Amino acid sequence: MSHKAIVLDANILIRAVLGSRVRELILEHAEVVKFFAPDVAYLDARKYLPALLTKRGVDTVPALVVLDALESIVQPLELELYAGFQQQALQRIAVRDADDWPVLACAMTIGCPIWTQDADFFGTGIATWTTDRVALYLTN
Repeated sequence: MSHKAIVLDANILIRAVLGSRVRELILEHAEVVKFFAPDVAYLDARKYLPALLTKRGVDTVPALVVLDALESIVQPLELELYAGFQQQALQRIAVRDADDWPVLACAMTIGCPIWTQDADFFGTGIATWTTDRVALYLTN
């Protein structure tokens, strides 16, 4: 059986830590879907999670352990692997949010869709799935 693949945006990594739905979807499909995220998505998640967790009154240490554990399922992609698509990705997304180019470049490198809640990816020429619909992609 061939594996499907999907690239996760930082906001999906953060949702996987903060709630159960995203994490359950990832774990439920980990045997048949390859999950990826650019290395910078993990950096962003580690940067923004402490404040979000503190605001919710949640201990940051176990939450960051969850994020670390996700790295064994959602493989971080190093810049060297997707840098070749930087210019093309920037041309497609810079008008909306140039900081999102690594996610787009990873999807272009692998040839797979993006899982995000960020509308900036719509219209970039790469299929985009939101959490409320991604199960359709993951299961078919």
